Amino acid sequence: MAELISGKEVSAKVKAQIHEETLAVKEKGVTPGLAVVIVGNDPASRVYVNSKKKACAEVGFESYEYALPEETTQEELLGLVEKLNKDSKVNGILVQLPLPKQIDENAVINAINPEKDVDAFHPFNVGKIMIGDFAYLPCTPAGVMELIDSTGVEISGKSCVVIGRSNIVGKPMAMLLLHRSGTVTICHSKTKNLAEICRGADILVAAVGKAKFVTADMVKDGAVIIDVGMNRLENGKLCGDVDFENVEKKASYITPVPGGVGPMTIAMLMRNTLTAAKMQNEIE
Repeated sequence: MAELISGKEVSAKVKAQIHEETLAVKEKGVTPGLAVVIVGNDPASRVYVNSKKKACAEVGFESYEYALPEETTQEELLGLVEKLNKDSKVNGILVQLPLPKQIDENAVINAINPEKDVDAFHPFNVGKIMIGDFAYLPCTPAGVMELIDSTGVEISGKSCVVIGRSNIVGKPMAMLLLHRSGTVTICHSKTKNLAEICRGADILVAAVGKAKFVTADMVKDGAVIIDVGMNRLENGKLCGDVDFENVEKKASYITPVPGGVGPMTIAMLMRNTLTAAKMQNEIE
C-alpha cells in the first residue's frame, strides 16, 4: 500500500515558512500585496479566488480583489491590468482563468508586467523556466516538486512520465523534472503505447483532466504517483485522473484528491508573491 503524500501537511509547512519571512519583510516597511481579478461569475473560479484571499490572510499579505461583470470588455480589463502594473502596493497580479469569450486570454497574460506575473504564464517567464534561470515557477508544477521532495525520493536519473502537455502544468512540469536531472517523457492524447510508457515510470505525473484515467495496469510497482487532476463525478464527488483505490495498492507514494496537489498550488502562489515583493523592493 502506498504512503499518502499530504498536500495539506506540506502546504501548511510552506505557508508557515512564508509567514515567518513575511514578518521580516514587514519590518522593512513592505507588506506583500496580491491583486486577484475575476471576470464573470464562474462558480469554480469564485472558489479559487476565495481560497487565494484566505491564504493571503494566513501568511500576512494584503489581498486586493477586483470582481468584474461577465460583460466586461477586453479594453476595460487591459486598462485595469495597466493600473495594477503601476500600483506599487501590488506585487503580484493574478487574472483568474477562464475568461469570458469576448476576451483574449493571451492578450491579458501578455499585458501583465512579467515582474508581477506570479502565475508565471507570461512568455518572458515561460522562457526563463525553459533555460533554468527563473524567479517564478508556475504554481502547480512547483507544488508537485515540493510534494515529490517531501517523500525523500531522488529525482536525478529517474524515469519521469508526465501525462498532459498544457502550458500551465504539463510543459513546465517536464522542464522542472528535467532541471533536476530526471529523464522525462511527455505523453498526450496522440501518444501510442501510453500504458507501456507509463509502466516504465518511476515518477508519474497525471495532468490529463479525465477521471480515473490512469489505471493500475499502467503503473509500475513502487512508482511515485502525483495526481494533478480535479474532476467531478456524476455523484458530485471529486476525483483525480488516477484510479486511486487500485493504483494505491501498487505505488510507493501517491497524492489524494482532494488534499494533494490543490493546496500546494495556492502555497506556491504565496511564495511567488513574496518573491515578487522582495525583488521589487530590493530586499535580500
